[in-house]
Amino acid sequence: MEKFLYRGKNLEELRSMDMKDFMKLLPARERRSLKRGLTDNEKKLLKKIKKSKTKFVKTHIRDMIVLPEMVGTKIGIYNGHEYVNVEIKPEMIGHRLGEFSPTRKKTKHSSPGLGATRSSKFTAVK
Repeated sequence: MEKFLYRGKNLEELRSMDMKDFMKLLPARERRSLKRGLTDNEKKLLKKIKKSKTKFVKTHIRDMIVLPEMVGTKIGIYNGHEYVNVEIKPEMIGHRLGEFSPTRKKTKHSSPGLGATRSSKFTAVK
């Protein structure tokens, strides 16, 4: 199995880095977001995650950037309807939490049935 690297650094090196050094490795949008500092809600979430390593944590904060300290925890990310259970893996570092809980379902179009309009009833049958 291949060892995880993020921009040439392994997980232990990422965890031991201070925030300024870690920010230099991130893409521009995430770097600028962290440069402005974490919001109060993001700080609360990070504190909850650090306090309860084994427990499940629920959150509405979809725009939180996945940090190395969060790896290995299970988080319930709200998608507007329900909490989607996500286990944070090293490959998720630098992404936003909302990327892992889609807000829209895939549409499944089927053949017209009862109550269909006159024009849609006469579609080609296989």
